[in-house]
Amino acid sequence: MRPAAAARRGLALTLALVVGAFGGAALGSVVQGDPGEVRVDPADLAPTGPDVETPPELEPVIPDTLLAWIPGGLPTGFASRVAALPGVRRVVPVVSGIAWMTRSVTSGGAIVDDPGGGRALPLEVAAATLTDYAPFLAPADRSLIPRLAAGEAALGSTSAEIRRIDVGGTLEMGPDELLVAGVLPDTAIGAHELFVSRATASSLGLTRERYVLIDPADGASREAITAGIRATLPAGALIQIRGPGETPFFRQGDAVLPQVQMKLLLGEFSARPVGGYLDADPAWTGKSIVTTNVPLLGTVRCNRALIPQLAGALLELQREGLGHLVNPGHYGGCFSARFINRNPAAGISHHSWGAAIDINVAENPFGHTPHQDPRLVAIFERWGFTWGGRWILPDGMHFEFVRFAP
Repeated sequence: MRPAAAARRGLALTLALVVGAFGGAALGSVVQGDPGEVRVDPADLAPTGPDVETPPELEPVIPDTLLAWIPGGLPTGFASRVAALPGVRRVVPVVSGIAWMTRSVTSGGAIVDDPGGGRALPLEVAAATLTDYAPFLAPADRSLIPRLAAGEAALGSTSAEIRRIDVGGTLEMGPDELLVAGVLPDTAIGAHELFVSRATASSLGLTRERYVLIDPADGASREAITAGIRATLPAGALIQIRGPGETPFFRQGDAVLPQVQMKLLLGEFSARPVGGYLDADPAWTGKSIVTTNVPLLGTVRCNRALIPQLAGALLELQREGLGHLVNPGHYGGCFSARFINRNPAAGISHHSWGAAIDINVAENPFGHTPHQDPRLVAIFERWGFTWGGRWILPDGMHFEFVRFAP
């Protein structure tokens, strides 16, 4: 174990005593009638989760593939303008969004998921024009194209693990039923949970293009293509252009974990949209979300699995004499079941998993130049968080789980 990791592990192993002393009788306090707040004991503050970082995704089939995405989605005609640029061989835009699964059934007729209670399971779905997307798939995976064209669906490999549905099983998406045609590698579909045709996506209410995949022509300059792409947009427009291996996941919003990874690491919940918020399954909330006290901030309500490293980061700040960098009066919360920016079209916020925390909110408003102290940022990043202040559209108050701390 590296010395720094050993030091953090040592901090984590003492958290039960420190947090217990800090919180006193308040540790594990319960708000009566709220199933989301549950009692915790010091054992809950021992390190949890694997001692490894989430492994990076492998490179796409076409080794020089570029990916371009814009916060909020691509403007109309963007893909066509990129396709017309010199040095671009082919382009395919990818639709992405949330569709709601009300039930799943195996090929033998056994029900696997049936949330009930008016709730459904949110699945992140990707779609593309299949003939245009096929070159970006491995030859063996292209055999699914005819079945997808007929209205069936492919699960991503991680999604298949979570769903426990075999080929020939059925996903009920409200009035629509999707037959599972097969499984595609997460790398092939941008780490989405489900991949379908554009026509199928449209029937699910998904039409917004989130990113484009670009196959450069032989000998084409990435710098020239990048400059050409930027020239198609108004001056100052935000755009992220990536190459293989530059981010753990080759997709839009690549600074955070894909939804399927959140489910794999922190669990899956059913929910019912209520405006910009979610009425999440109280059974999941009661099991996964806890209220306790941590150094510097006091009472927090977060995912049970997150508490050890959150408290570890705060305790390290305190021990290093940096506690003044956290203003408890400007704490913005952790668990909040809602859509990103309370916009149902934007996807589900990772606050819904209790996996993100907002600190020093008054000094770091969304979309503005962040003002967090770099020493605070460095400590949180060592403890497995990503900082929103580094994002293309900065969110300086926001620290989000991306890996379990070693």
